[in-house]
Amino acid sequence: MEPVKVGVIGCGVIGSRHLSIASEASHIELVAAADLIEANRTNAAQRFNPPKMYSNDLDLLNDDEVEAVVLAFPTQYRTEVALRAFERGKHVLIEKPIAMNAAEVEQLIAARGDLISGCCSSRNRFSAAARLATQLITSGGLGDLRSVHCRAIRGAGKEPNTPRPAWRLTKALNGGGILVNWGCYDLDYLLGITGWQLKPQTVFAQTWTVPQVFQSHIAPGSDAETHYTALIRCEGGIVLSVERGEFMTMHTHEGWEIIGTEGSLKLTMGDGKPENVTYNRTTTQDGVASTSLSELGEAPESQHSNPLADFAAGIRENRQPLTSLENALVVQKITDAIYASAEIGSAVEIEGG
Repeated sequence: MEPVKVGVIGCGVIGSRHLSIASEASHIELVAAADLIEANRTNAAQRFNPPKMYSNDLDLLNDDEVEAVVLAFPTQYRTEVALRAFERGKHVLIEKPIAMNAAEVEQLIAARGDLISGCCSSRNRFSAAARLATQLITSGGLGDLRSVHCRAIRGAGKEPNTPRPAWRLTKALNGGGILVNWGCYDLDYLLGITGWQLKPQTVFAQTWTVPQVFQSHIAPGSDAETHYTALIRCEGGIVLSVERGEFMTMHTHEGWEIIGTEGSLKLTMGDGKPENVTYNRTTTQDGVASTSLSELGEAPESQHSNPLADFAAGIRENRQPLTSLENALVVQKITDAIYASAEIGSAVEIEGG
């Protein structure tokens, strides 16, 4: 396969991960990088030595050698840059969250045409556990789904002595807080391993900002949520419930469950080992018997372990990435509805759910 010639726009923490992957993958050729911040450009040049370094997105997008771009900078600016990239015939991989709202994602879908584009919220679905769970669920191994649930709580640590990133909990820059920073992973994972069969209809949710006791743990002026919970009723009576919090006044813990009429799974999004996933089989005679998911056999083969590698392969195979823009739109619609429900204090209908 001829390597895809990639340019990375945004050379900060997450951009550096993409630069590293692009530098090492055999089917990707890193040809350019860009960042507005000189220190980021210097660091990227020293660590990854891209052949071309630009100080803005326009110059990189006007480079005819670049086939595809990765957008790894704050959410507020990504849609306009993605639209410019589509205009110039570039394939586009967008960091998570996909956009500031669902209307922006719909713009992206309309502008994409025949190009390849997707979102990095798929990261946790490349593991062996996720692939095997997806195969089991989508083949009917759990029967008809009833409840899909996750609760991920991170207790606050010691007060930091370094500045906190301002964008991370600033609505204007990031579109929100923990819901868009981590909730998009949660929703992508749960919707993805269930085969995107969940069609959300109604959302009832609540969000909270950081408790006063931990105010000094975040950047001054932060206005986004650090804790949210949501109950999402989907077509067919399936219920999706999600809760995530950081800087919490309780100890860290996580729990993930998918419950059907013929069995259930208990797993953790960040744990990619099938042997650590509990598969609860059921029979009329014996009731529930727990085994390991690894006992079902090997996970389906996948040569890709991250969104960029999958994106580049998708370009050559003429297919959309693991999380397409259409998939990302479902995640964003739920996200928008969670914020809307929390604001008005009642349930919100999802249009086109």
